[in-house]
Amino acid sequence: MIGAMFPVNIEGIQSAAQKFLANPSKDLLILTLAGWSTGISLYLTVGLLGLCGHFGWIHLPGEVNVFSNPLVFSVAFIVFSIEFIADKIPYVDSIWDSVHTIIRPLGGIAIGYMAGSEHGPVLQAMYAMFAGTLTLNAHTAKAAGRLAINTSPEPFSNIAASTAEQGLVIFMYWFFVRHPVITCLLIAGLLVLGFLLIRLLWRFVKALFGGGKKQPN
Repeated sequence: MIGAMFPVNIEGIQSAAQKFLANPSKDLLILTLAGWSTGISLYLTVGLLGLCGHFGWIHLPGEVNVFSNPLVFSVAFIVFSIEFIADKIPYVDSIWDSVHTIIRPLGGIAIGYMAGSEHGPVLQAMYAMFAGTLTLNAHTAKAAGRLAINTSPEPFSNIAASTAEQGLVIFMYWFFVRHPVITCLLIAGLLVLGFLLIRLLWRFVKALFGGGKKQPN
């Protein structure tokens, strides 16, 4: 009865699973890198993926290969140049992050979905959820950290944090070309640190806004 209500193409799923199991690690490694970096900058991610794909440094899976078109990654770098400046101005960076709270995770989901185009809709959905989750985690940690930094009156901490984040993304892509597995292990560690940072900042905010409450007599 359930099969009649919700028809499932078992042969299609098996075929997709066989294609995935034939070479699963490469796709997941690239999605780990792309999902994490999209949480910091969608435009830098598209630009670097496209550049690496264009020169053959990284084999882009599925429809992500469209990023290797010079027009696509050139436009991505142009938009990133705007973000490069906005990300270093106090409070403007937080406004930019708030606007991209939807854009970045959707970008991560889209990259994951495009990457799974050769494996069928089931694995496409799994790829999309995987990449989107990594993007949301990285974006939340970045945005929360910037809010904390903006409590400082001087602008140099914003410039230093922004430069460090963007420089780290570029370094990770360079390192991925040579050591993809180690790079993804480093990213996993960064994601754990990001989660711990989010918890720490949440406690700080609760203490900040709840510390002034008087206890009842």
